[in-house]
Amino acid sequence: MGKDFVQDRLNFVETSIEGKESNVSKINAPKSNREFIEACVKHGDAVRIKQEVDWENEAGAIVRRACELGEAAPFMEKIKDYPGFSYFGAPLSTYRRMAISLGMDPASSLPEIGKEYLKRTNSEPIAPVTIDRKDAPCKENILMGDDVDLCKLPVPLVHDGDGGRYVGTWHAVVTKHPVRGDVNWGMYRQMMFDGRTMSGAVFPFSDLGKQLSEYYLPRGEAAPFATAIGLSPLAAMAACAPSPIPEPELVGMLSGEPARLVKCETNDLEVPADAEIIIEGVILPDYKVEEGPFGEYTGYRTSPRDFRVTFRVDCITYRNNATMTISNMGVPQDEGQLLRSFSLGLELEKLLRSQGIPITGVYMHPRSTHHMMIVGVKATYAGIAQQIAQLAFGSKLGPWFHMVMVVDDQTDIYNWDEVYHAFCTRCHPENGIHVYRNTTGTPLYPFATPHERKYSIGSKVLFDCLWPVDWDKTNDIPTLVSFKNVYPKDVQEKVLANWTTYGYPEVK
Repeated sequence: MGKDFVQDRLNFVETSIEGKESNVSKINAPKSNREFIEACVKHGDAVRIKQEVDWENEAGAIVRRACELGEAAPFMEKIKDYPGFSYFGAPLSTYRRMAISLGMDPASSLPEIGKEYLKRTNSEPIAPVTIDRKDAPCKENILMGDDVDLCKLPVPLVHDGDGGRYVGTWHAVVTKHPVRGDVNWGMYRQMMFDGRTMSGAVFPFSDLGKQLSEYYLPRGEAAPFATAIGLSPLAAMAACAPSPIPEPELVGMLSGEPARLVKCETNDLEVPADAEIIIEGVILPDYKVEEGPFGEYTGYRTSPRDFRVTFRVDCITYRNNATMTISNMGVPQDEGQLLRSFSLGLELEKLLRSQGIPITGVYMHPRSTHHMMIVGVKATYAGIAQQIAQLAFGSKLGPWFHMVMVVDDQTDIYNWDEVYHAFCTRCHPENGIHVYRNTTGTPLYPFATPHERKYSIGSKVLFDCLWPVDWDKTNDIPTLVSFKNVYPKDVQEKVLANWTTYGYPEVK
């Protein structure tokens, strides 16, 4: 993950950003959650658990443990009280599984995965196709009227102490703006309140929050929704991504072929036809039930029980032998942290490059719970770090992170040792730290005050770790004393070539 890759990616983006890539090579990405599970099992990245697992805490504990150890995803084939159902936990909590989801070699490095993602999302959009209901796997079982009951699904109690059993932890809530017609797939947590009701946190700056506040709530109208659970991994990735590309088209671009959609039974929304479970209904404009608390991606419970957006369920459809996906958010890292860190970083990279800023890359470490952006840049003029921070914090991505660290083009942004050293030695405690107050933030920030959480108020900070541009490069800037900086190239090459001969283990 060194500078050779950074330059390769810089060259790629600069040559392709002028026009869309017309051709994306044949992609063998899993087309459904079931294909993904089989691919993970094949590569040793999923384990089949044959013994019965309890939906109350046990399943969640297994998933959490797998996340914290970076282990294979648990595929729990027998669920207590729910014969015929199964769980698949931690679908995308490792970069290996992210690579598998894209049809890549599981051993692909993060920069390689990022380069492939940029290539595909710079290709021509691929529109989805709508298939007949009779051909859609998600329609194999249909519950309507008095048969509708969320308790018929193996809804897990993910964490001990959660406010309830959470239906939606790794899914897509599908909605549509009734005037503009734009479709949104978003991952908004959903707790089962009773057999016909769910409630969840929808922040005002989110796409669904904007739809509700702009149209439905002022008119007192119910908003149709559909929740798709057990999506293909790329559909779940699209639901998490902050990309301006509509999610159905984004799925097509990532997979290299049209996403298969099918119309709902009770509204005009279209949902992924190969999803395991579909829940249809409406968001109530004038009725709220309690939701929370819930262990969140920050590694804390930060949102107390409160009255939140309420979903009334009118229909449930599901596949035979349906698998419910579970994301167990908590101490890093899980798929929410990994995937949002990945997609937020790449989207900010696109934004900064579009403004002509000479960055070498953007990286958001998952263990920062996607709260810190690390940006590498060639400092060609004064104030460039503040320009980067202002663009980042002022963008649509801004509410999801509150720290930006800017380092020079000689610092490997993927190497935390180098980044941390730059932070501790180059960030001037008075001139290098810039605080932006009373901005937009997420109520899930652990450090936020109750008032800030209630009104989604945040503060941001820039850590400028660049040498001032008016310093003399020879006399003012200290020399970095490191193996790759103070020794001649031939000496470096000789030492590296003889490393194991010296008696040291091979560096992987």
